[in-house]
Amino acid sequence: MPAEPLRLMLCGSVDDGKSTLIGRLVHDLGAIPEDVLSGLTGETGEVDLSRLTDGLAAEREQGITIDVAWRYFRSQRRTFIAADAPGHEQYTRNMATAASAVDVAVLLVDARKGLTDQTRRHAQISALLGLKTVILVVNKMDLVDWSRSVFDEIAAAFEALCQSLSISGQAVPATARTGANVVVRGETAAWWTGPTLLEILESLPDALSVAAEAPLRLAVQMVLRPGDERAYAGRISAGTLRSGDSVRVMPGGQTASVRQILSPDGPVDIAVAGQSVMVILAEDLDLGRGDVLCSATAPAICADQLEADIIWMAERPLLPGRPYWMKLATRTVSAQVTAIKSRRDIRFGMDLAADQVALNDIGRCNLSLGEPIALDGYGDNRTMGGFILIDRESRETVGAGLVRHALRRAANLHASPLSVSRETRAAALAQKPACLWFTGLSGAGKSTVANRLDLTLSQAGFRTMLLDGDNLRHGLNRDLGFTEADRVENIRRVAEVARLMTDAGLIVLVAFISPFRADRATARALFEPQEFVEIFVDAPLEVVESRDPKGLYRKARAGELPNFTGIDSPYEPPLEPDIHIHTDAATPDEACRHILDELKRLGRLG
Repeated sequence: MPAEPLRLMLCGSVDDGKSTLIGRLVHDLGAIPEDVLSGLTGETGEVDLSRLTDGLAAEREQGITIDVAWRYFRSQRRTFIAADAPGHEQYTRNMATAASAVDVAVLLVDARKGLTDQTRRHAQISALLGLKTVILVVNKMDLVDWSRSVFDEIAAAFEALCQSLSISGQAVPATARTGANVVVRGETAAWWTGPTLLEILESLPDALSVAAEAPLRLAVQMVLRPGDERAYAGRISAGTLRSGDSVRVMPGGQTASVRQILSPDGPVDIAVAGQSVMVILAEDLDLGRGDVLCSATAPAICADQLEADIIWMAERPLLPGRPYWMKLATRTVSAQVTAIKSRRDIRFGMDLAADQVALNDIGRCNLSLGEPIALDGYGDNRTMGGFILIDRESRETVGAGLVRHALRRAANLHASPLSVSRETRAAALAQKPACLWFTGLSGAGKSTVANRLDLTLSQAGFRTMLLDGDNLRHGLNRDLGFTEADRVENIRRVAEVARLMTDAGLIVLVAFISPFRADRATARALFEPQEFVEIFVDAPLEVVESRDPKGLYRKARAGELPNFTGIDSPYEPPLEPDIHIHTDAATPDEACRHILDELKRLGRLG
């Protein structure tokens, strides 16, 4: 029996019988305790096996699967872990999560319906997530009198689908309710001479045996000191590691040799994919969490720009320029989507043009990372090629990604050294560079206060530059509208310009609504610590709407100006601004004096 169980996922449309099929597998293999079995028996005396996995109250009430339910069972030849994935389209993200953790997909269809849009969707996602084998169970064959022609027609359509996706497929007729062709053969289907579902599952190759033949990958999870030496602990995701092997550490590129391998049971001479070990190197290297021990002859790629498919799991869409945390293996780095190249139409398998990726969509994107990391293509190594995106504000997982390849520009672009440093430029101006970022609703007084402060600083001998939102939309940002995606790009561009100006030693005043916290956090991250000062120009909506100096609120209320911040587009006020002014209670001169006092207190006007 393999050391690791076969992980399988059951998926398909609602009511195709996924939960019943898992229940049947577990039941017919004798893995349901008597007390649990009695709880599945209804008033008629018939056992409802679907209830074995439908554990959530909402699932019981609706008769559907919402969450991913896992069951462990074994046959005489093999151990299994089965995931019951939800069938509704709105829970596609749950199904994709399950697919990323299994070795094979078991796809169910109702014999009366054949392949549906959801069947094709789940087959597409299975292929996208690297599953090489998909088994089609044509369920409820008893409801079509075990018609061979019905099965042959469905099996032929499934074979064509698998060929288009470059995956291996096998179909089997069954009735999960009675157990025919699930674990034992169905007596009513004498024409079927192929294997049962269990026989197919038992014959599949062990995924870890295949992984052991791949180049070595061990992502360091932690550094321990079992004695006086450093030991690097982690799980081998691919390859075989032996004492004395030469390894290359990525992304650093150092080479070293393995002096000792420690398993939970003590020292071993060899470890393979799937094992968690501690590795002691002969050389004294300063490694940490996120470094990867690789095959010396076939190391992982090191890159900070890549192309990936992203399965989006959040209500707010994925937009270029918005910052996230990216976690790949044991390394977490900052990440931005720099371009959305396409969105996958799962139903027809087509790539469509897109400027955002919505909930349950799959988008092909370019990403830029805060630093180079070690990675592989997802098709080569699911651990080193799979990642999640984490919202920097809520800390929630918002996307799951699959690395396609590193971008060539990642290796070809290099920063040019400058003879005159930003410190030298600032010293020549006898001032500390700074970015004073004014944010607030339209009409709150950002431009007025920023302009007054700019004049005051200039008269005091400081070298400044004011970047105003309306002014930049007449030039640099004239191609942008006011959708959420355009607003993100608007802020990204001005932040980059402001950073260049602080490199020149200037004090830059930026007056932009900049409604989203995440985008302001992205801007802050471009600057040196304490160099970015967020100034919240605060006034209640009723006050700014009564001012309405440009007539924008009137147009927005009349429906003539869509996506207007504060009316039909949200404004996210700073939670902890560096400076907070209330322009409903202070004049522009008073606000300017308050900002000057705060800047001196913060040490920004040295």
